[in-house]
Amino acid sequence: MTFTQSIDLVRAATIGGDGLPDTAIDAALSAVETAAGRLASEHRAGALPLLSVPGETGDLAAIREAGARLADGASDVVILGTGGSSLGGQTLAQLADYAVPGLGRFADKPRIHFLDNLDPLTFGSLLERLPLETTRFAAISKSGGTGETLLQTMAVLSALDRAGLRSKVSTMFVGLSEPQVDGGKRNALRALLEPEGVPFLEHHTGIGGRYSVLTNVGLLPAAVLGLDIAAIRAGAAEVVAPFISGGDVREAPSAIGAAVNMAATLEGRAIAVFMGYSDRLERFARWWVQLWAESLGKDGKGTQPVAALGPVDQHSQQQLYLAGPKDKLFTVVTTAARGRGPKIDAALAERAGQADFGGKTIGDLVAAQGLAMIDTFARNGCPVRHIHVDRIDERTMGALLMHFMLETILTGFALGVDPFDQPAVEEAKILAKRYLAEGRG
Repeated sequence: MTFTQSIDLVRAATIGGDGLPDTAIDAALSAVETAAGRLASEHRAGALPLLSVPGETGDLAAIREAGARLADGASDVVILGTGGSSLGGQTLAQLADYAVPGLGRFADKPRIHFLDNLDPLTFGSLLERLPLETTRFAAISKSGGTGETLLQTMAVLSALDRAGLRSKVSTMFVGLSEPQVDGGKRNALRALLEPEGVPFLEHHTGIGGRYSVLTNVGLLPAAVLGLDIAAIRAGAAEVVAPFISGGDVREAPSAIGAAVNMAATLEGRAIAVFMGYSDRLERFARWWVQLWAESLGKDGKGTQPVAALGPVDQHSQQQLYLAGPKDKLFTVVTTAARGRGPKIDAALAERAGQADFGGKTIGDLVAAQGLAMIDTFARNGCPVRHIHVDRIDERTMGALLMHFMLETILTGFALGVDPFDQPAVEEAKILAKRYLAEGRG
């Protein structure tokens, strides 16, 4: 396994009365075991294609080809899409320094841009500043009807037209959407781009956006950046194996994680905090927030997901976490940081009055901070799960993504909610389109 997980410090027997009782964890694990049985049954019936994706290899060549097509001769690649159509790709792109503070500007070309939040000033400025002739675009929407993505795509087509590049649209774009079914609902994205000769990859019809990171939705941006997309799936396959092979799921980290979350919910812990000690887990945390919130927040159930980043959020959030309400379950992800990064000169450390820093690396401090945060949570009666990874690479990221998707699905099944729909999201979408037509806002 590419990571380890410990739940010792969530237990009341270890950290005291504010921890989770073993009886609650055992009861939750029993419910999760039943949920895992349902998971396996749906997989065998072909009703849960997400579990089969990690083992698939037949589509990788097409994804690599589309990625190479976008990257060839490009100074910039712009990914148009929102929510699950973007966050998974961003998560993987951080392996290639995307949105890593300070490093993003030094990233090798092509520079990649994810326009997942619709903002008129940002989008307008980007279109003005991009070297359009050497920019490529990927428009991603499962249904083809996502309003934000459609508006962005229309704006790009108009900008290319004004720049005299309309005849080249077919070589500058890739679309990604569900196939158009004869007599079915109109696919607006295809209606926009296919008349321009734009090629399309087909979005998996049985996998929704927030679960799509291991499909071409997440792997296309990764391929643009030259990442090993086969290794991403291989890491995911390692995690899903116990659930499709009939193994003891009580030993599977995803099942144990789901049970801890289930127990925390039953014990009134209304907030789940994810805190990763690496810049390259920042977008992962944002991806997880959508996954958790949209999958489980139904019928008055679910917990509020909160993304945190270590060590910086020890300064901005730790006070509340330790001295505020005891209504949280913490997950801290550490990496093998010790011995990594610049080494501190002993004379400079002495001059600063911090002799203990001499000879240490920046990674030594980060490792110490992560461990100290975990122990501080426990000493203050805050239940904390510890996940540790030796390195953050494609295989590890694939494993972590699959782990948290399985954990979410199992928790949803155990809570009695459908982790795959999002009925509350549709209401605001419909209302926004009506207001737009009426000129309100």
